[in-house]
Amino acid sequence: MPNLTLDSLHHVIENDVRRALAEDVGSGDITAELIPADRHASARILTREAAVFCGSAWASEVFRQVDPQISCQWLVKDGDAMKADQVFCVLNGPARGLLTAERSAMNFIQTLSATATRSRHFADLVTGTGVQLLDTRKTLPGLRMAQKYAVTCGGCHNHRIGLFDAFLIKENHIAACGGIPEAVQQARSLSPGKLVEVEVENLDELQQALTAGADIIMLDELSLDEMREAVRLTGGRAALEASGGITEATLRAVAQTGVDFISIGSLTKDVKAVDLSMRLSM
Repeated sequence: MPNLTLDSLHHVIENDVRRALAEDVGSGDITAELIPADRHASARILTREAAVFCGSAWASEVFRQVDPQISCQWLVKDGDAMKADQVFCVLNGPARGLLTAERSAMNFIQTLSATATRSRHFADLVTGTGVQLLDTRKTLPGLRMAQKYAVTCGGCHNHRIGLFDAFLIKENHIAACGGIPEAVQQARSLSPGKLVEVEVENLDELQQALTAGADIIMLDELSLDEMREAVRLTGGRAALEASGGITEATLRAVAQTGVDFISIGSLTKDVKAVDLSMRLSM
């Protein structure tokens, strides 16, 4: 499945920002109205901690929607490493607009940079193994596309975007369909050409998924020895994805079993916002 790019996210970014401003600004920023409407100011945004940057498109859109007169000069690009106390953006424009947009813009940057930072950390742990680390659907509601883009800025990769673009047949689907062969056959009939992935819990189910012709087989909480055996049995007939119970401590060992992919929900759901600051000067 291809990674998301900014070129494909124009309307997503506009809508993300529109929702963010609607909940934050509402009927208007009454505190900003204390400042004369014709007063201009400049501002610098800096990070108080080391991080991988992501989110300039979302932040720029915040400032644009609040006041098109605001100019943004980005000193970094998505995917760049930042040091503590580094200034990464310089702003100029009406003071009211700068202050009204501040929180929403910072929310996007702190969250997306956190996702990119965590993704870079995990990607570094498997350097040289050839495995691809995948995100999951465990994202912040309403920010899936943004977070999945941030994952790619950190050096990891996108799994399916949602329930619509690929089949992921799990235990309950298998039970409801009457078995792995039946589930795969129905998927092929329902949407020819869509990727079909099957989750298996043991090597017997692996054989069933291989026989049924699954494109990808997810190895759910198999031991390292079972994963190595799965790689041997599969022999390249399907791609293998390891998932479930994988931690930082076990990640590299799993990568070294020979699986093609490892999916990690914590890339998006366990992030800690990057500590940022915006400093205004008149």
